[in-house]
Amino acid sequence: MIFNQTQREFAEAVKQFSRKTLLPDYQTRERIGVLDRQLLKQIGELGFLGVDLAEEVGGMGMDAVTAGIIAEEMGYGDFNISALPVNVSLLGSIIQRHAHPDVAIEWIPKMISGEALVAICLTEPRGGSDAAALQFRATRDGSDYLLNGEKASITFAACADASLVFARTDNGTGARGISAFFVPHTLPGISQTRYDDLGSAVIGRGSIFYDNVRIPKEYLLGDEGKGFTQVMQGFDYSRALIGLQCCGAAQASLDEAWAYSKEREAFGRPIAQFQGVSFPLAEGESTIASIRQLCYHTLALRDADLPHTAEAAMCKWMGPRKAHDVIHQCLLTFGHYGWSKDLPHQQRLRDVMGLEIGDGTAGIMKQIIARERVGRAAIQY
Repeated sequence: MIFNQTQREFAEAVKQFSRKTLLPDYQTRERIGVLDRQLLKQIGELGFLGVDLAEEVGGMGMDAVTAGIIAEEMGYGDFNISALPVNVSLLGSIIQRHAHPDVAIEWIPKMISGEALVAICLTEPRGGSDAAALQFRATRDGSDYLLNGEKASITFAACADASLVFARTDNGTGARGISAFFVPHTLPGISQTRYDDLGSAVIGRGSIFYDNVRIPKEYLLGDEGKGFTQVMQGFDYSRALIGLQCCGAAQASLDEAWAYSKEREAFGRPIAQFQGVSFPLAEGESTIASIRQLCYHTLALRDADLPHTAEAAMCKWMGPRKAHDVIHQCLLTFGHYGWSKDLPHQQRLRDVMGLEIGDGTAGIMKQIIARERVGRAAIQY
């Protein structure tokens, strides 16, 4: 992917912020384990949130490729913080497209400025990718809806100011009968919890409980009963951005491993001179370069309003899986020192692993790719 002048300038600005501000405290933020809301506001003030959203709601009206640049460069400095611009780009575009204008104009500018954080709530205790298993319900009560149930394994659950919630509004099966709602957390009946995870403590994954939460019909996103089909179309976008987050984290470990290989000596010479050291790193560079190109190609297809569902699914399963493998090899390059928590490789390893599960597993992504290629013949009953 060859960036234009504006994109290169934007990339340089995010790169400087990521390396000078994010990278030095990556592990410190994880040990603290709570999202720094002042940092979120700082990122908003710098103009790194929602650059792809419309100018009338506070965005810059830029392209998806530029949003991808932000995801990758921030992923280099702090994988967990890079989830913030991805979140705003995904949910901001969904709200912009499907929400009542009053809801969009109230919330999107706050998301772009870093004043508000929104969680997306699909997964439930019984499952996430299986829409037919969705039990969370929204029942009509006059002109309002009452929301009841638990959403589990939700990114930003512990710190979100609002949520985009999928709920069953009739007795249909599968995606039929599922609606989407925008739910401010100032409403009574909402409680939030935090899990003790293997990595990415900063993002506050947890459960959100809704107990007779009354939501006006104006907060319905899209058409009643069609929310799953309409809203989930936006996930082709975030899947490519997630791939770039992973590329950024893997590239950081590669750069650190290359630097170490020039300094560390064995048998009287730098270990970079041994093919057993340099070849695995060269393979890692090749792998990440290929995934990076696929991700930007996918975003370019989106910008051109061309189909990109299969390509997005490729980005989502390959990004976390291959980044994990590359970071693992970088950790091994440091030998016994790499096994120490003093170095960031172990943290990146655990952080990217989480996205092998979250936002769609590799198996689901491969099923999507197969379905795009052969249609219903790929669907098993």
